[in-house]
Amino acid sequence: MRVDVLTLFPEMFEGVFGTSILGKAQTKGLVSLNAVNFRNYATNKHNTVDDTPYGGGGGMVLKPDPIFAAVEDVLEKRNEETTTVPTKAPRIILMCPQGETFTQKKAEELVQEDHLIFICGHYEGYDERIREFLVSDELSIGDYVLTGGELPAMVAIDSVVRLIPGVLGNETSAVTDSFSTGLLEYPHYTRPPEFRGMKVPDVLLSGHHLNIDAWRREQSLIRTLERRPDMLEAAELSDKERIWLDKLRSETERTSE
Repeated sequence: MRVDVLTLFPEMFEGVFGTSILGKAQTKGLVSLNAVNFRNYATNKHNTVDDTPYGGGGGMVLKPDPIFAAVEDVLEKRNEETTTVPTKAPRIILMCPQGETFTQKKAEELVQEDHLIFICGHYEGYDERIREFLVSDELSIGDYVLTGGELPAMVAIDSVVRLIPGVLGNETSAVTDSFSTGLLEYPHYTRPPEFRGMKVPDVLLSGHHLNIDAWRREQSLIRTLERRPDMLEAAELSDKERIWLDKLRSETERTSE
């Protein structure tokens, strides 16, 4: 996979792209991560990439020409660097508070792509022609406002890259993560088996894998019911699990009265 980020602050990505899982993924040759300063594509003598909005109003708006030119240059360089003609168009992603909320499901969709281009905005917003004629996706990481799109892009990129086969040391990690199964993940324990009087559940020390799997599933259901009951509506549950959850929910409601 190739990931390009269009940003006014490429230095923000140096540490993120060069360390931890993302850094190892690049070392393994599983992904190429690049930060591109789209100010370099400004066509005026002051290298400005924003201007006042037509019709008046507060704030500044990102101009279309530097961003279009940056994307076109990225695509041209990709074609020059690859020996085969790309079979798929890149996904061009605008990080924007108005966008679709980024989820694990979206990460699993994007990891199927060969090339992702993220555009990080600043100021009041983007010229609408960028939305209409350039991008394929608009993404938001939540209902709050940040000073720019860099941090949201980092979040999305980290979430996607860790799903690439071979990036994580344990291939089951990404499969059993919270949200990947439709439920929150079960509790984890490690050595020592007892710490300051706090003990690891006996079932995890039993070596009985069927019992361990059943306990983990039950704990995922309980944790999801307690913390994110909304997720249970879409989760794949057996009839037996739904009946058990209804009973547990009723008992919880009676206890809280």
